[in-house]
Amino acid sequence: MGWVRRVIPNDIILLNVTLTAVGFDLDETLAIPTRDRATILAEAVASVGAPQITREAYLEAHRRHLTSETRTPIFADLLAGHETDVDAETLADAYRREIADALVPLSGIKPFLQTLAREYDVGLLTNGPQLAQRHKLRTLTLTQSFDAALVTGELSAGKPDPAAFEALIDALDVTADETAYVGDDIDADIMGAANAGLIPIQVIYDGGPSPAPEAAAHIPRTELCSRLPTVLSNY
Repeated sequence: MGWVRRVIPNDIILLNVTLTAVGFDLDETLAIPTRDRATILAEAVASVGAPQITREAYLEAHRRHLTSETRTPIFADLLAGHETDVDAETLADAYRREIADALVPLSGIKPFLQTLAREYDVGLLTNGPQLAQRHKLRTLTLTQSFDAALVTGELSAGKPDPAAFEALIDALDVTADETAYVGDDIDADIMGAANAGLIPIQVIYDGGPSPAPEAAAHIPRTELCSRLPTVLSNY
């Protein structure tokens, strides 16, 4: 049992809690691209002869479809207004193949999650269409690594909506104040977890978001497996 520094806009609250669960983000936290995502997108676009799409435009469309079953609505938005023979489903399939080819699991993460599960309930909450994110988990062979693995494409809301985090703690049968959440994105992961009452722990890496003051701790991604247990034991 330990004191947790909970940061909520305009307030800092100290809570005496016992940490019993930890949740994880997937993309850029446990699933690491071997080449940058703008390149992956450009390669998918080029492979089917679609009009050029920027990474920024993709992310905006992705945020509008966090609860979709597939990426097809994302690419339908992006192709709207373009004169092209490429359909959204074809482009979505091409991007899925490129992503699957480019992603690798964080080094050592599978045995680490097995060890972590001896002491904590371990969950996953990832933003994105159902089929796309489930395909990533199968490709990375991480499907069986969690007590509960939630994809927002199967939920009513995506991160940072508190409802997404509530779905995670409900699935793990724990409470928010006894749950840590590990991710990299400041808005979706850190602020989302904090506002939902979880303990936010930020993964940091070269080219990633800056360390957020709202995070209870910051851990270099390359040191996540070695340092996270110590961080968790302090709460």
